Amino acid sequence: MPESPYTVSDVMTHTVVAVGSEASFKEIAELLDQWKVSALPVLVGEGRVVGVVSEADLMAKEEFRDTEEGDPAERHKAGAVIASELMSTPAVTVHADASLAEAARIMARRHVKRLPVVDGVGLLQGVVSRSDLLKVFLRDDEEIAEEIRHSVLGHLPVTSPLTVSVSEGVVTLEGALPDRVLMPVVARAVRAVEGVVDIRLDLTHR
Repeated sequence: MPESPYTVSDVMTHTVVAVGSEASFKEIAELLDQWKVSALPVLVGEGRVVGVVSEADLMAKEEFRDTEEGDPAERHKAGAVIASELMSTPAVTVHADASLAEAARIMARRHVKRLPVVDGVGLLQGVVSRSDLLKVFLRDDEEIAEEIRHSVLGHLPVTSPLTVSVSEGVVTLEGALPDRVLMPVVARAVRAVEGVVDIRLDLTHR
């Protein structure tokens, strides 16, 4: 059964604010404030992402303003004045053809709110944020239902079609399956459709 076709390229922001490796501390702070973002990709050459500088990286300057204690790496950032000294590197990135689930897992595991989107050689293509990933939950209920009918149920070996309805992103499936082993398969395939909040199964089997 094919998975929902949504990838990072479907939801990412293509117009990206970024800085060069020599950008000053103040320039970075001004851009973060102006564009209301929490982090900026740091680029070199023709647009290759070498790091990310975030609000947290800049906060070290305030945090260690009046103390010599704390993590040495963070205290080092307190004395940094340009992006290459402030940035976290290597950058945590994602490719445009990655699934939304993959992007969400990277964000969760690496504790970041946004990811630079890069091509095969590391050139910046866009940025995807947590809010971008949540856009799929704005899909219309009937649009979700149609995808389930065609991409999921259309591939089932059943003589009579299952009934699908969607309300507020919650999918209800009704009907009969030829074998009970298909139930978890169908449930997993439906959950993989982007925009599905939950599923309710009212299925029988012969």
